[in-house]
Amino acid sequence: MSFIHTLIIWLPAYLTMTISNGQSIPKSITGEYYLTDVREVGSGIKLNPDATFEFFFAYGALDRFGSGTWKQHGSQIILTSRPRPEKDFALVTSQTVPGNKLTIRIIDSNKHLLRYVSIVAQNDTDVLHETTDAEGKVSFARQALKSISLRFELCPDRYSVFEVTNQTHNYYEFRFEPWISEVFFENVVYTLSEGELSGPHPLLEPGKTYSFERN
Repeated sequence: MSFIHTLIIWLPAYLTMTISNGQSIPKSITGEYYLTDVREVGSGIKLNPDATFEFFFAYGALDRFGSGTWKQHGSQIILTSRPRPEKDFALVTSQTVPGNKLTIRIIDSNKHLLRYVSIVAQNDTDVLHETTDAEGKVSFARQALKSISLRFELCPDRYSVFEVTNQTHNYYEFRFEPWISEVFFENVVYTLSEGELSGPHPLLEPGKTYSFERN
């Protein structure tokens, strides 16, 4: 049963484990911690006995997940994922095609996602901004570009920037990378106190402290 399917089921860990540095992990630390006091958002962190963690975030029709390892220093729990890849999109092709338009297109088997990509095209003097249509396309007047930036609006953590190496090209096709909805943690610190984790949330308001209560 996956973590998200255990939202209302408590599966406590009864054993005391030892992580790689030899530190003893009390049974009261491992388990599932759920975000509190944020309406219409489901989110949680599961600390596993083998010093790995799982993270989930559910808002409306959007589900996002993350994973990695955790370690304890006193009352602090530190979460770390694998290094985040450089880009969340991949360039499939760029070429010169007939016509006076510059076309940028997103392709994916899930057609419902195609309309949610924000595209910024930069030339020597201007910055052009548009959001893809239902077919995953945007079009501008044909021109030479310096760079193309893409951001998936359902996972708006960052732009993926592509430098344009051949300015005669006027057709660009990109695809989503499989990790585009994955949430990454880089030494994110939470404070453990009385069955609660407190600290930042990677997808909510920066600089704010949130509480995750142990189930």
